[in-house]
Amino acid sequence: MDDPRKRDFESEELDPGAVLWVRGVDYVAGWREAKDAAAELVDVLRVAGIEATGAQARAEVAADGSGVVQLRLSAATVRDVAALVRDASAWRRAS
Repeated sequence: MDDPRKRDFESEELDPGAVLWVRGVDYVAGWREAKDAAAELVDVLRVAGIEATGAQARAEVAADGSGVVQLRLSAATVRDVAALVRDASAWRRAS
C-alpha cells in the first residue's frame, strides 16, 4: 500500500478551495485525523502481512468537518482484508 506519510499526504495538502466552509467547523482537524487514520491502516496491514502494492488511501473531510479516508484497493487485497477480519471475528467469538 502506498505510504500516505511519504506520498499522498505529504504532497497533497488540504485544498481549501475544494471545501464549502462553514463557520466554526474545524475542517483541518478532521483532515488530519483522516490522514493519521490512513497511515495507521497502512501500518497495520503491513504488520498483518497483507500485500497491498498499488493501493491508495486518501484523506478527505466531510461537510461536517469529520475526517474521511477514501481507499482504493485491488480485489485481491480486499479479499485478504476480509479474510483477516473474518478470522479475527471468529477468534473473538471463540474467546
